[in-house]
Amino acid sequence: MSERERGQMEMKSKVLITGGTGYLGKRLVKASLGQGHETYVLYRPEIGVDIEKVQMLLSFKEQGAHLVQGSFNDRQSLVNAVRLVDVVICAISGVHIRSHQILLQLKLVDAIKEAGNVKRFLPSEFGTDPAKMENAMEPGRVTFDDKMVVRKAIEDAGIPFTYVSANCFAGYFLGGLCQPGHIIPSREHVSILGSGEEKAIYVDEDDIATYTIMAVDDPRTLNKTLYILPPRNILSQREVVQIWEKLIGKELRKTSISSEEFLASMREQDYAEQVGLTHYYHVCFEGCLTKFEIGDEGEEASKLYPKVKYTTVEEYMKRYL
Repeated sequence: MSERERGQMEMKSKVLITGGTGYLGKRLVKASLGQGHETYVLYRPEIGVDIEKVQMLLSFKEQGAHLVQGSFNDRQSLVNAVRLVDVVICAISGVHIRSHQILLQLKLVDAIKEAGNVKRFLPSEFGTDPAKMENAMEPGRVTFDDKMVVRKAIEDAGIPFTYVSANCFAGYFLGGLCQPGHIIPSREHVSILGSGEEKAIYVDEDDIATYTIMAVDDPRTLNKTLYILPPRNILSQREVVQIWEKLIGKELRKTSISSEEFLASMREQDYAEQVGLTHYYHVCFEGCLTKFEIGDEGEEASKLYPKVKYTTVEEYMKRYL
């Protein structure tokens, strides 16, 4: 890195986080504050009596964050919030089993364009790179299609960006030994998806937040995709299961689910479940996360920030003992 680039990184941006009380959002707030950024958290006036979110916001405030009232239904409030900062990070939900709100970001894109002061926008991505999923199946492809709509709006508006592809959230995948519908690892049985040999990438959610915040002022990630690929965490389902078996000192009983069986059972679920299961199919049966090379339009987080001690799969899974 040049002296000029290093100097740019030492000047900490002011950061606005939308979706700050969510699963990843709360971690982004913590990481932003921890790395010394003046941090603003957008909260909706329609938060009502959601006491858990209110108390979380107050805890952010106690830690030094600024709370900013704003709504995606009030354009001027978004513009006013955006004008307070240099960087905007959106962490609103893109998961259908929760609330799929990806296209709401188009309102945020409009506000950023009107404000005219933002030097970096990081939209709500954080999973599989949608640009690599043009051949994804229905109905799961809606997630990737919507994210690409937002990307096009960002780039058409000339807004500087960084996209973050964090792959598999460890809590969802490792907690269930890569089985959909499970978030606590069994000590008795596991269903192996296909051969169980396709590789995926598992990342601690706190590490996702750490790498994301490190990227916001890094000129090397400007107008690029940041891929989070911790090398020790690129494993197959069978390797994940072996790590768990070693930790508990016991071999699990295993059954296999073929791709045909998986797809047949998926079609019996409601729409939101089908969307999520389609993503599992691409990851676990096709190995979509590891079947491409990072080109000139991307950077890899663990190489950019080698001093970050990321959580390995084994370290993460010890919490379940």
